[in-house]
Amino acid sequence: MTPQLLELAGSFAFEGHRLAYTEYGSGDRVVVLTHGIMFTRRMHAPLARRLAADGFRVITLDLLGHGESDRPTESWRYSMPAFGVQVLALLDHLEIDRAVIGGTSLGANVALEVAVAAPERMRGMIIEMPALDNVIVAGLLTFAPLLFAARFLPFSVAWVAAVAGRVPHGSQWVDVITDTLEQRPAPMAALIHGVLFGRIAPSKAARREITVPALVIGHEGDPIHPFGDADSLASDLPDAEFVQARSLVELRADPQRLTDVIADFVRRRYEG
Repeated sequence: MTPQLLELAGSFAFEGHRLAYTEYGSGDRVVVLTHGIMFTRRMHAPLARRLAADGFRVITLDLLGHGESDRPTESWRYSMPAFGVQVLALLDHLEIDRAVIGGTSLGANVALEVAVAAPERMRGMIIEMPALDNVIVAGLLTFAPLLFAARFLPFSVAWVAAVAGRVPHGSQWVDVITDTLEQRPAPMAALIHGVLFGRIAPSKAARREITVPALVIGHEGDPIHPFGDADSLASDLPDAEFVQARSLVELRADPQRLTDVIADFVRRRYEG
């Protein structure tokens, strides 16, 4: 196996808790990817491998409350700004000065938080399916029942997790789905409460001050990630490129076009 295709799992301590990550490839051209809410870093493995094959060092991170990272039960530990601090802690742990930082859904919003808090640590950002001003009602309809189940019907969450844990692993997207279903009631409730009732994203005024070059990917037909949010974000950001995905699942089911776009964007962030 060549050095560019090495995959190494690691972890580090953050505010008394453990955060897990995987590194793909090597070198000075670094990309950090974070996942959607209740998903894990495994969701970005195909994209990470593709970018690593193109010569980039890619790090996928399990944010607190997700995947192999610790899952505390205090809701105050979960917020978009707090997740942004975790990404910066990852850069510090790996002694990385600057990186292209991106993510999907929750991970997209986390990249925006990093851009507000520490733009000097970013060469660019990849924003897929951001959830901004238009998401509140759909977010409540989607996640409030999960919060109720975790708080008042914890046996239902535990039963789903037990069933998911018996599904054989080995298929990328089967593994992603089972990872997502393997929740523990108390941490899941804390996570949803912290995210749902905290700041969803930086304000429009703050977004207009972000000068970090951005690639924004949006799609139609998804109430949780409205097309209007992606489109308006691309308009808000002073240095943004906008790409419309053909569907909600294009980057997962038929990734060639969008991965080419992403790879080209990352490459240009390191030119010169």
